[in-house]
Amino acid sequence: MSAFKTQAEQVMQQLQELGTISQSPQYLDRRYLTAEHASANQLVANWMHQAGMQTWQDAAANLWGRLASSAVPDAPRLILGSHLDTVPNGGKYDGMLGVLAPIAVAQLLAQQAISLPFHLDIVGFGDEEGSRFGSTLLGSRALVGNWPADWAELTDENNITLAQAMQNAGLDFTQVHQAAISNENLLGYIELHIEQGPVLEHENLPVGIVSAIAGARRFEFTVTGMAGHAGTVPMPLRQDALAAASEMILAVEALAVKNQVVATVGRINNKPNGVNVIAGQSQFSLDIRSASDAQRDEALEHIMLAMEDIAQRRGVQLHHQQTHEADAVSCDPSLQSYLRDAVEQNGIRPFTLPSGAGHDAMAMAHLCPVAMLFTRCDKGISHHPAEAITTADIEVSLQVLFDTIMAVAEPTKQKEVM
Repeated sequence: MSAFKTQAEQVMQQLQELGTISQSPQYLDRRYLTAEHASANQLVANWMHQAGMQTWQDAAANLWGRLASSAVPDAPRLILGSHLDTVPNGGKYDGMLGVLAPIAVAQLLAQQAISLPFHLDIVGFGDEEGSRFGSTLLGSRALVGNWPADWAELTDENNITLAQAMQNAGLDFTQVHQAAISNENLLGYIELHIEQGPVLEHENLPVGIVSAIAGARRFEFTVTGMAGHAGTVPMPLRQDALAAASEMILAVEALAVKNQVVATVGRINNKPNGVNVIAGQSQFSLDIRSASDAQRDEALEHIMLAMEDIAQRRGVQLHHQQTHEADAVSCDPSLQSYLRDAVEQNGIRPFTLPSGAGHDAMAMAHLCPVAMLFTRCDKGISHHPAEAITTADIEVSLQVLFDTIMAVAEPTKQKEVM
């Protein structure tokens, strides 16, 4: 049995164990700054120690492990990692694979007494999902120094503020700036993540190289018409907010296809929502994404114009408010090439694809070059208990990460010699 296969089996066992730490007895739910988050950090820290790493927790509750370079004084840093929090009723692999797999690689490096010309740092981010306080990437944004003061008043579903939650966890909101790291001597950030989509499965490939992470914009739309009796208002005289909203939603779908972006209406509210009442007001969300911000925004412009036309024709009012915006992030060409070469060296067809989901790499891109490797995910299911990956695909992912780290080490060694 190869070392990579042994480590892959270990990673799978650890993923199952980590997946039992949940604040709900019915399903996996592990949110930022909860007792379960602390337990997960402690368990993963123990595995880091067993792998021969130094460990610490930063001021934002991100867990760190380091396989220190013994060969180079003042060595630079290469960071690998992902997140340890989950969505409610989530899966066992989203985020967690990207923390535990690099630890297994670090353990192999230590066992083989390989001294790297850089510190290999592994981070388990505390909050990527945003499930508790509504704002995403809290852990990775702390490293960038992007924590607005008004975040102290963000509240969870129990009206506990972020500042209070940090205090309950033995942390201090006013000291989060200590989690920020310098971009000097930082070689890059590589994140392994399950694909959360069906493309690799369709291509019959265990892994894929990410080209870019889609930028997203989100909106809330309100359509206001006139409520009325379902039996007495003639069809041509109606100002039906729900019918207008329905036509707008279909326009979103059609224009997204035409403009080659993804756009989703995931939430609808309707008033008064009576079986015998014409809808007077309908609200719906819009999430629109693309690996190209320009392409996304052009598609959005077409969608907005179509909605205005529908509103005017149907005699309803339309208002919108943007609730979120994140620019697309391109992965670093050099790091992508290392991943691509490593994939090919392992006898696998290199395949490049964009990420439609957001990741910690989006925040890390403000600090350093970033890259991502996707692991095949069964049927593309994620954020769901049916999320599944195979030990064989973990083995391939470990091999690719190991070879990529060794490839990054070669030019770094040459630079040190020079």
